[in-house]
Amino acid sequence: MGRVVAIDYGLKRTGIAVTDPLRIIATPLETVATTTLFEFLIAYAKKETVDEFVVGMPKKLSNEDSEIAPMVRKFVEELKLKFPEKIVHLADERFTSSMAMKAMIAGGMKKKDRQVKGNVDKISATLILQSFLGNAGP
Repeated sequence: MGRVVAIDYGLKRTGIAVTDPLRIIATPLETVATTTLFEFLIAYAKKETVDEFVVGMPKKLSNEDSEIAPMVRKFVEELKLKFPEKIVHLADERFTSSMAMKAMIAGGMKKKDRQVKGNVDKISATLILQSFLGNAGP
């Protein structure tokens, strides 16, 4: 069984999280510059078996697409073209950044480390992945 890779897409930085091969645990992997995202994903997929992607879809409280949603949809289309054999899921990512910050505080992360925006991005991706795994069912 291959891993599931979660992507918290951003205009500048993108957070990435992965499951273990048995798809039990979601773990933060990396935060990469969005300009190098495909390069990173292609290299990762060459060394690890990846079956699926989960991409966070930014929504407003009203459940309408946010301002960045069209760019995320464009990214998803490119992802499907570059990885045509992989399943790509969309997941609601509302509140993941604030939840990531709360998780970092609860986990005892120092304020200096919490201010590193890349940490929030990869933890947000982990929360997206955990939610996806929880909703996937047995």
